[in-house]
Amino acid sequence: MNKPLQDVVVLDLSRVLAGPFCTMILSDLGAEIIKVEHPEKGDDSRAYGPFLHNRSLYFLSINHGKKSISLNLKKPQGRELLLKLIEHCDVLVENFRPGTMEKFNLGYELLKEKYPQLIYAAVSGFGHSGPDSQKPAYDILVQARGGIMSITGWQNMAPTRVGMSLGDITASLFTAIGINSALYQRTKTGLGQKIDVAMLDGQIAILENALVRYQAEGISPKPLGNRHPTISPFQAYKASDNYFVIAVGNDNLWNTFCKALEIPELISDKRFCNNRLRTENIDALNAILEPIFTAKPASWWLELMEKSGIPCSSINNIESVMQDPQLLARNMFVEVNDPIAGTVKIAGNPIKMSSFSDSAVYEPAPEIGAHNKEIYCERLGLSEEDLAELQKAGVI
Repeated sequence: MNKPLQDVVVLDLSRVLAGPFCTMILSDLGAEIIKVEHPEKGDDSRAYGPFLHNRSLYFLSINHGKKSISLNLKKPQGRELLLKLIEHCDVLVENFRPGTMEKFNLGYELLKEKYPQLIYAAVSGFGHSGPDSQKPAYDILVQARGGIMSITGWQNMAPTRVGMSLGDITASLFTAIGINSALYQRTKTGLGQKIDVAMLDGQIAILENALVRYQAEGISPKPLGNRHPTISPFQAYKASDNYFVIAVGNDNLWNTFCKALEIPELISDKRFCNNRLRTENIDALNAILEPIFTAKPASWWLELMEKSGIPCSSINNIESVMQDPQLLARNMFVEVNDPIAGTVKIAGNPIKMSSFSDSAVYEPAPEIGAHNKEIYCERLGLSEEDLAELQKAGVI
């Protein structure tokens, strides 16, 4: 059976991460992604490490399975070609600074008059409205401004950035959700629409309970290290050799946990008899638990917790993650056979759908302009002589 987005064509003007990660998701779900790149340098991330045989694995991991055409939007002929391409596309994705597409006379308000069915998705740092919409943004800026860094890390230490590009990826996820919602709505109305997603807004959306904790307590939440702000014990503990984590998420689990550790007296201890009290008295609780856990290795505790039904885990590095039998069973590491880098394993599609089976091998990322002939000649009707002239003029 076909993938759910099999007949959807996406014109992807985005680059680096916020945007390309979104179109990667759409590609994994079956959409055809036509990636538009500058003829000379292409997507900036082609120059981002890590490299294998001088090939960017950063670019490869996010752009696998896409088609690439070269196009210079600064040239009038380039903009004319883009307009012709839009006629054949369902979705346009861009992550330019707001106002850039308008300078090219390619903004949504102009495009919707000619292409009312077009779904136009814009990802930017601060959105297409508000006093700071024109400011540049990178992941660390929105993590800082959106409050994520203020609640990450440890008290009395420097603010901490989450260890991956959370700002970009969160915005990409919300954009993919918006596009799929707009595609569904278009089946009812026949009309497209503009989707405006800001990286900063995405950080606010994932603050979980930090906003309401501030309102309930009257003070800004602080970083808690590995602890949970409202559930205890729910954190990393040090065994005699390594750290491990436990998640005692309710009072029934607490009772089971105490019996497993042979400290049943804590069940009736007034300081710990419910989750709220355990959280309020976490320092006293950890003063009891930490010496217990350091007496034996992490593997011993993990085995005990597993037998007792207490949610727990080792803290894996990436090497261990890539050998995890659960992830292997879920096809979460797929191969890309790149002609230069060779076989590289990248993250698989976490969306498992009963209508189609996961592929264990993905198509590689394209070279700049690798699909010029297919798109410009076969779809737009240009001749090879036309392509040669456009290339000579610096348009493609």
